[in-house]
Amino acid sequence: MTEGRTALAADAYVYGAPLVHRLWRIRACLQGGRGAAGPTPFNAFAHADGPAVPGAHAPYAPADLVDALAQLDLSGGPVRLHVPDTPGAYFVLRFVDAWSNVFAYLGTRATGTEEGDWLVVPPGWAGTVPEGLSGVIDAPTSVVSLVGGLACDGPHDMARIRSLQQELTLTHLGDRAHRTGLPSAETGVPEELRFFEELRVWMADFPPAAADRAHQDRFQPLGLLEEGVSPYVSAPPGLVRALTRGLALGRSRVEEALRSAEAGGPQGSWHTEPHLRDYNLDHFGVGTLGPPEWQVPDRQASYLLRAVAARWPGQPSHGYEAVDAHTPHDSRGRPFDGAHGYTLRFAEPPPVRAFWSVTVYGPGGGLAPNPEERYVVGSRTPGLVYAEDGSLTLYLSARRPAEADRAANWLPVPAGAFRPVTRLYLPERGVLDGSYVIPPVERLREGPEG
Repeated sequence: MTEGRTALAADAYVYGAPLVHRLWRIRACLQGGRGAAGPTPFNAFAHADGPAVPGAHAPYAPADLVDALAQLDLSGGPVRLHVPDTPGAYFVLRFVDAWSNVFAYLGTRATGTEEGDWLVVPPGWAGTVPEGLSGVIDAPTSVVSLVGGLACDGPHDMARIRSLQQELTLTHLGDRAHRTGLPSAETGVPEELRFFEELRVWMADFPPAAADRAHQDRFQPLGLLEEGVSPYVSAPPGLVRALTRGLALGRSRVEEALRSAEAGGPQGSWHTEPHLRDYNLDHFGVGTLGPPEWQVPDRQASYLLRAVAARWPGQPSHGYEAVDAHTPHDSRGRPFDGAHGYTLRFAEPPPVRAFWSVTVYGPGGGLAPNPEERYVVGSRTPGLVYAEDGSLTLYLSARRPAEADRAANWLPVPAGAFRPVTRLYLPERGVLDGSYVIPPVERLREGPEG
């Protein structure tokens, strides 16, 4: 009996972790802020004061976008979102429901860069849509994360960004006050059962897609579907053992899948996951592309993929919006170390419809300080020097190159370990189908040992 419940608890962790992790992030944004943005209530934007800089942003934050984050609560009714005209400059707003499904996009690719007003409505809403709107966004859950970014060319571009931030607004239109926080787990639950208690409470408040309910009903023997007083306040020892063992087993299953997703490929190859968000099988709103290409065919497999995506560094989009490529090793399989210099030679620019960039991160995913305050190099970097054949070579090193052409193409790296990330915004087909391959990073020869 205990073994059966342990396996069931492991399944419950894989299924429910995306909900719990998403709502943990929302709660953190409400109470403590995220990265450079301070605490922000529901239905208000938290704007960063610039692109990512050392020590001030979340791990692996882009250094060429300025974050625009908001947590929406629709329990009191719709919210009106005003989007400014960016005049052609890239931006994106991703809508993420409580179960971590990206279900809508606004921005350059999805809706264009002109000014507009959108109505974000809760599940089952049947009210009157105001006139003059650009469209309606149907939210699958009453709490939604709005994760956005405005392309920024650096500190000199911040006056333009601040103007856009002032115009990017949310207005609560509901006839009832929206809540100020998330439903609370019951007090008195032991810490080792806290995950399942929060999953129990939040599953009840944020119902899943109809097609997931039969799978969710399987967890009745674990007490996850019980209402009222928590079954975990005075849980019998057998249930406690099953839940704690299942929690560890479920975490191991997700971590193994995460390692598997990050592994593979020849030495020095760049790893991309353009289909990491394909677990959304039910909600295709404004700006999304539906099946079959952008949908996992197996619903059971989608639960594990969703749990892996919830643990993935950063806030990945569907591949058709942006692709992040990373590599932990140079062309010969050696870890990156700032004691050496490196080159990254593009025989031809990465095929994108917006722009591409390369950023270097230190251990833990933070940007490392450098005297030049230069944290990203890419297609929008002024003054890059191309070879006569059209190729472009970037130089990654801790010291500024002496040669002027190399210095123009220089990306500073920290003195120790680091990891480069290449970002491709609005990638072309070659990126998505693998026919375009980002070249490996080569370590410069610095003596007889190379």
